[in-house]
Amino acid sequence: MSVTLHWFLPTHGDGRSIVDKPSESAFGAGIPREPEIGYLAQVAQAAERLGFTGMLTPTGSWCQDAWLTTAALLGVTQRIKFLVAFRPGSITPTLAAQQAVTYQQVSGGRLLLNVVTGGDPVEQARFGDYLSHDERYDRTDEFLAVMREIWAGEPADFAGRYYQIEGATAYTTPDPVPQLYFGGSSDAGMQVAARRADVHLTWGEPPAAVAEKIARLRKLAADAGRELRFGIRLHTISRDTSAAAWAQAQQLYDQFDPVDVAASQAKFAAGDSVGQKRITALHGGRFDGDARSLEIHPHLWAGIGLVRGGAGTALVGSHAEVADLIEEYHAVGIEEFVLSGYPHLEEAYWFGEGVRPELARRGLLANAEAPALR
Repeated sequence: MSVTLHWFLPTHGDGRSIVDKPSESAFGAGIPREPEIGYLAQVAQAAERLGFTGMLTPTGSWCQDAWLTTAALLGVTQRIKFLVAFRPGSITPTLAAQQAVTYQQVSGGRLLLNVVTGGDPVEQARFGDYLSHDERYDRTDEFLAVMREIWAGEPADFAGRYYQIEGATAYTTPDPVPQLYFGGSSDAGMQVAARRADVHLTWGEPPAAVAEKIARLRKLAADAGRELRFGIRLHTISRDTSAAAWAQAQQLYDQFDPVDVAASQAKFAAGDSVGQKRITALHGGRFDGDARSLEIHPHLWAGIGLVRGGAGTALVGSHAEVADLIEEYHAVGIEEFVLSGYPHLEEAYWFGEGVRPELARRGLLANAEAPALR
């Protein structure tokens, strides 16, 4: 069984630093690259040329709108799909179903959907969403039930706690029906994934922890009469040698400020995301000056989670070592890898030209060559 590789679209901005503010480095001031459409087009075209299948595009008040930005990039790309993240609490299921139908027609079937239930009450409040953690998942469950019924082509009637809908339709069915990617480490999140998702996305915990989560999700899906596929969200720093990769990790780590680390950790602790708490537990807020002290599994680095929420771990090593860890994740059931790096343009090339050929040599890619562009 082969793996599927996706990249990330940095609609918040990009640069040679994980932190947002300018910082001094060997390259000079690490001023972030603005997320203007010309730069985002470069990243998307590079990912397409390097053979990535899709691009995760985030959602939130801190980044550009994923639907609009990726629609603008359809005209400058040919093949790559866009994994559009959206929040069920900020849109109705009928409108989401209609947007997906339109997107598939406009793009020639290049839409994937990442369903974000939300784990930060402060961020949720910006969208006028004050539901509790489990209530948000209950609402997502109803949302996805309605959306799938609309996509089936029959008028949808639904009477639930959060949605009361009569005769909901889209003017046609999406072709193809977008695959639904969904993350959730809590009991409530796993139940929704088992019932509604196509791909469960987890953050980059060590392979043993990921294996335990997959085993539980497979059981829940089987109980619901379904099967799930599994993906993982990770950063990557791969170089020609292991030493060079860890030197780059250290350079990123050296730009962290203790005050910023403490503020970030306080913010994450105030949230109600179980997945975020699991990521935080991997590093425990430890910040001692040595990047490699946060290597929590061979070539898995937890340092990014000191200052960034969500995906907080990175694959770090030579191209072969990174491929080894991907192979280890694949052995426990991970089929899809959603990757990113700082900066996203350069790191796409490091991975695409270094790790991807190594995976192909090992027989882990169904298509060993990047698709030719017309």
